[in-house]
Amino acid sequence: MRRNDREITDLNEIYEIMKKCDACHVAFHDDSYPYVIPLNFGISFDGNQFKLYFHCAKDGTKLELMKKNPKVAFAMDCSHRLVFREDASCTMEYESVCGRGILRALPEEEKVKGLSLLMQQYHGGEEFSFPEQVVKMVEVLELTVHEINGKRLKKKS
Repeated sequence: MRRNDREITDLNEIYEIMKKCDACHVAFHDDSYPYVIPLNFGISFDGNQFKLYFHCAKDGTKLELMKKNPKVAFAMDCSHRLVFREDASCTMEYESVCGRGILRALPEEEKVKGLSLLMQQYHGGEEFSFPEQVVKMVEVLELTVHEINGKRLKKKS
């Protein structure tokens, strides 16, 4: 990272930023151009390892590209605030998290865990149950994060 003064290295702090985000943009390898798509997500973090969870249809571009190359990159951001300066310029305050990892489709017996983490991201710590036919209709993807970094730009007080 070019601006070390904005870098966040504490994994717990990165986790707190991730919990504030509402979409995760995932970049896949494609032949001519990268393929980037915003997705709803869930997070698991054990103090050392992040895993992100996504859901999708049983077929489509994401799954085709994942099967060709499961290495993906991701980015998420939040806490945006436009800041106007006295010299008539402006900047944007924000917090962001970027990283890379390996994506895989979960087997049937692990899908509910991923779906529950997705729901917790948007609905808090409730317990969730899912009809069996719904679980069978979707794919649940797990991204094991191998590289992660956080960044924050806040106006100096």
